[in-house]
Amino acid sequence: MKKRLIFCILIVLLVSLPFSVFANGQKDVKADKVVIYASVDEGNAKLILDAFTADTGITASFVHLSSGPALARITAEANNPQADVWLGAPSETHVIAKEKGLTIPYKSAAYNDLPAQFKDPDGYWRSFYMNPMAFAVNTKALAKIGAPMPKSWMDLLNPVYKGQIQMPTPQSSGTAYNIVGSLVTIWGEKKAFDYMEKLNPNVQTYTSSGTAPSKGVAVGQCAIGIQFTPAFFKFIDEGYPLKVVFPSEGVGFEAPAVSIIKGAKNLAAAKILVDWLVSKQGQDVLSEKKTFFYPVNPKAALGKGMPKFSELKTVAIDVEWAGQNKARLVNKWVNEVLPAK
Repeated sequence: MKKRLIFCILIVLLVSLPFSVFANGQKDVKADKVVIYASVDEGNAKLILDAFTADTGITASFVHLSSGPALARITAEANNPQADVWLGAPSETHVIAKEKGLTIPYKSAAYNDLPAQFKDPDGYWRSFYMNPMAFAVNTKALAKIGAPMPKSWMDLLNPVYKGQIQMPTPQSSGTAYNIVGSLVTIWGEKKAFDYMEKLNPNVQTYTSSGTAPSKGVAVGQCAIGIQFTPAFFKFIDEGYPLKVVFPSEGVGFEAPAVSIIKGAKNLAAAKILVDWLVSKQGQDVLSEKKTFFYPVNPKAALGKGMPKFSELKTVAIDVEWAGQNKARLVNKWVNEVLPAK
């Protein structure tokens, strides 16, 4: 009777533990929490991580940081990391983290199922969603200044848009660096920087956050916002008078990544998180929670009102090139484009 009682107690204890205790073959490590630096916008980071907790029982706490500050903090904490996972920020920024020895490789079945363009060949990072760059135009604000609907990057140089454009700064925003990289890819470096200098008079402000322009254009603080599309689609879904425009020359796109930080204190939970993010279960959360992110798993659903990614004229930026040239191009932007403002 006593042996049977002990056996029953053990069964109850085992069942009550999160399934993640036994994931990844790490049966001796309790995976009950994970700490994240999230460079995804704060609202969507919470939606995604709350869904992860609901699915796995693992508590996910996060600090929201733009890509630049996140990389700086991870670098400063290299000898005593305070987070386990870096979630979000463009892939090229994760390339920098890899090269600085700040992250670790991790491969699994979920990693192997991803297309090659969405993962580091050595397993240091993997993308978990993608989004195209676009303009959002506030139709009421545009009518108020009597301006035409822009259809291209070159259209934005029209003096009628003076002080009517918000876009982020590459000094702190990975979104803005994607704009720089895509324009260089389309036109070459000289023409791209000449263009950005000429655009300056029409830029109302360079925001520190990559998602701030969507808020400005939604409320009519400006007529045009430039950033990745999710927040634009979200504001449209909420009834704001916005129209999304994909410029005719083509647009860059982001494929934000996730990496495990070297020295992670909650390594088992970190591995479970990165696997869950690219699973169909995790990817379906993107549409279910109305993040308006494009999934990288082809089996996942696409959000309402979003054109198929394959239908857009996109410009593929070489991730390795973008990572290696980031410091140089950002410094060039600061020295040549910003002073023109």
